[in-house]
Amino acid sequence: RFKTLADRSAPAAKPSVSRPALMRRATGVAPSIPPNIRFPSEPLDRENYAHFDDNPVLRVAEKPVSTFSIDVDTGSYTNTRRILQEGRLPAKDVVRVEEFINYFNYDYPAPENTTVPFNVVTEVGPTPWNAKTHLLHIGIKGYQAPQTALPPSNLVFLVDVSGSMRSANKLALLKKSLQLLTQKLRAQDKISLVVYAGASGVVLEPTPGSDKATILTALESLSAGGSTNGAAGIRLAYLKAQQSFIKGGINRVILATDGDFNVGTVNFDALKNLVEDKRKTGVYLTTLGFGAGNYNDNLMEQLADSGNGNYAYIDTLMEAQKVLVNEMGSTLNTIAKDVKIQIEFNPVVVSEYRLIGYENRSLRREDFNNDKIDAGEIGAGHTVTAIYEIALTGKGGQLTDPLRYQSSAQRESANSKQYKELAFLRLRYKKPDSDKSILMETPVLKSQMVAQLNHTSDRFQFAASVAGFGQLLRGGRFTKHYSYGDVVSMAVNAKGVDRYGYRSEFVRLVELANTLSGNAQLTPVNKAFN
Repeated sequence: RFKTLADRSAPAAKPSVSRPALMRRATGVAPSIPPNIRFPSEPLDRENYAHFDDNPVLRVAEKPVSTFSIDVDTGSYTNTRRILQEGRLPAKDVVRVEEFINYFNYDYPAPENTTVPFNVVTEVGPTPWNAKTHLLHIGIKGYQAPQTALPPSNLVFLVDVSGSMRSANKLALLKKSLQLLTQKLRAQDKISLVVYAGASGVVLEPTPGSDKATILTALESLSAGGSTNGAAGIRLAYLKAQQSFIKGGINRVILATDGDFNVGTVNFDALKNLVEDKRKTGVYLTTLGFGAGNYNDNLMEQLADSGNGNYAYIDTLMEAQKVLVNEMGSTLNTIAKDVKIQIEFNPVVVSEYRLIGYENRSLRREDFNNDKIDAGEIGAGHTVTAIYEIALTGKGGQLTDPLRYQSSAQRESANSKQYKELAFLRLRYKKPDSDKSILMETPVLKSQMVAQLNHTSDRFQFAASVAGFGQLLRGGRFTKHYSYGDVVSMAVNAKGVDRYGYRSEFVRLVELANTLSGNAQLTPVNKAFN
């Protein structure tokens, strides 16, 4: 199922045994099949996902510092939604828990001006799936400018029109999605349209956003056919973006494809290096994924990361409305880049921790202060959430044994200030036009801990329910007896204001996953918890 880009261009081997022959082997009877009846061919599932293991539990005495890059991608959640709605549970590697959590906005207070591009909020409360541990919830809210105040945009739509895109959930949906974005463009915005199949070409030279008829006509004219030379298209799209570059504006390539590159440069690392090189020009890359069967999630996510952009999977026109219209500012307008988080846990208070999700965003400790190390970007109005599960010293929640010869000198010499802190949070970020990072620091105090789960905020509870759901889909290694029913119970109680119905839909998805997993019934949604 999981193949490299080079492997995926090779034709699949045909089965050596016919279906009637298999039936004869199984039953001992040759089936009688009318000559005009044919078995339908089964579609080959060539979807590509990167394998990763869950973050481990770490002892604070041995490794007190955790460092990672923030992530605003959401593609894993919507792709999982598509798979569930097809009537099956996703494979483990489809699920990246942080992208589930960050699909939803949380009511973190936003900064009042752009002096500091985002606010940081922390909250500590009980873990829903483990009575002996706590969750440390870190929330970031980017400054939200009105859409009318967005800088002028220089956007290049880079559209895959190869033969693999010839279906209703690919090119047809793609065109409708970009047409939605077109409706929001202004006269000061410029749009170009580049397509690629076996070769690449320019369909639309830079056109003012006010000339919607021309842009919409160009999009509507697209049709699918041929092989997929994605690298050639990427090079041409960046060239067009550089030719129309707006200093101080939004300069971005929007790549819309199923990611099934099969001619030209198909080596995964070479494609990433190409995009990493192009981001130095100030042109960023957003990837929009479409389709199923041959979908390359791994490529789409990694290209967006390498291109200082974000990745979304579009499974419905409503999702296109969310990403390209409702959240247009956060999708297109970067307010902070190379955002890194580093947590130092206090061994006097915390004995163990694990980061939930962000497995492919891990950084070395020394990377935090190195401004040459790439990290994630935050768009205007974006919210980013990270959750640690922590075990407090002496509370019995530890999963590992202490070392025999571990020194306790640090704990014995701890002063009163250290006893008051659970952890120390550091963030680094760069302004979009700067290469020098800015440091933010704040302690996480022991006094912030809330004793009962139903006394925590709705955002804490809902984010925890989403984290629980993602972990269950990945096998529930750390969730003990926590169930889909428990997820539903907490999510319903913490749903809060749900203007667009995303949280209600989440509850329905959990119920669907519960049914697909073979469970007979859900926990009642009015179940009390503490």
